[in-house]
Amino acid sequence: MNWVEEYRKKKIGIDEALKNVKSNTKIVTSMAAMEAQGLLRNLHRVENVENVAVATCLNIGEYPFFTLKEYEGRFLNESWFHSVGARKAVSSGLRTVTYIPNNLHNAGVERIMANRPDIFWGVASPMDKNGYMTVSLSTVYERDMVEQAKMVIMEVNDRAPKTHGDTHVHISEVDYVIENNFDIPELPDSEPSGTEMEIAGHISSLVADGSTLQIGIGGIPNAVARLMEDKRDLGIHTEMFTESMIHLFEKGSITNRRKTLWPGKFIATFALGTREMYSFIEDNPGVLLLRGSYVNDPYVVAQNDNMVSINTAITVDLTGQVCSEAIGTRHYSGTGGQLDTHRGASMARGGKGIIALRSTAKNGTVSTIVPLLPLGSPVTVPRQDIDYVVTEFGVAHLKGLNVFQRVDALLNISHPDFRVELRKQASDLGLI
Repeated sequence: MNWVEEYRKKKIGIDEALKNVKSNTKIVTSMAAMEAQGLLRNLHRVENVENVAVATCLNIGEYPFFTLKEYEGRFLNESWFHSVGARKAVSSGLRTVTYIPNNLHNAGVERIMANRPDIFWGVASPMDKNGYMTVSLSTVYERDMVEQAKMVIMEVNDRAPKTHGDTHVHISEVDYVIENNFDIPELPDSEPSGTEMEIAGHISSLVADGSTLQIGIGGIPNAVARLMEDKRDLGIHTEMFTESMIHLFEKGSITNRRKTLWPGKFIATFALGTREMYSFIEDNPGVLLLRGSYVNDPYVVAQNDNMVSINTAITVDLTGQVCSEAIGTRHYSGTGGQLDTHRGASMARGGKGIIALRSTAKNGTVSTIVPLLPLGSPVTVPRQDIDYVVTEFGVAHLKGLNVFQRVDALLNISHPDFRVELRKQASDLGLI
């Protein structure tokens, strides 16, 4: 078979591809750095349609179809994980964005069962001589969608890295190809604050040599990486591949040699960072991007001995309930893989599930440790699953403790300015 000829037959332009979008069409697109910019930048130009749903995850760009009021009723952005653009649309009162509650390892399968996509519109690296391209920097749900969508459209981007793992897609699986060479979005490292470095110091003390890590993104995880340079033989089994992992690999702290699952390999399900990180991942057989349904399955995560999951939160109540995705009813991000990896690490032999947060917010005017979660707050990690909570004031190991003990442990790591009032409120509520 001449795969180049097959590719040529399937190549079309963006305007022709958009003709496949009709009223009531259900679309899923690749996530984060791999979002299909040709689709998302031009979707609003499709005329005379209504009720077109586009499922996305961690939008990097802000696109007209969900940011402008004139498109209400015509297009709906169904978001697995809100980012800046989605938050802006929701806070401005637009009914163009809604959230899909999920745990990451089930997100794709649940979507297929509830709303089988009419179109999966993804991004791919260029095709090789054997007819294979890759979904590049994300295979959270992308391979599942290729297999289950009624139609598959791929934006082939010369700048999308070829990757290893569950990322390969053959031209025979694709209905249409669009060539669209846009710059891959980047997410630079953020500089950790002094408070974040203090939190990281406490977390680092919980990580032994030979541990396998899941590290999130942001100031606290970046700070953690800086304080782990003296560790040895760390491994990575993570939802998101981050810049800090390359830093620790180059320092010799990460070797992946002592992992009980996939020794010698970085295991992740998507990557978001800088161009330098994408270059590190490109055609690197030491980095495997595998399906989110596998990587984030708590029972898979738990197969890593000494697994340590490090995630951040917005609020923790005095009984150990964690909210990491909203401020009351104001939705901020999403569950993502936090509960997946926290549960998996907590179940692992020698494992630890760590939730980290600053003790205050709004320039020190409010406590993030509260008697009760604000009304309407979703619970990201239930109190029956909680393991470790860390602030700049120390570590609270809550697993197995009764409510009286949990209140004391969390008061000890709350900000001193709020401890007296928190204790009084806990007493008034009968928590102590």
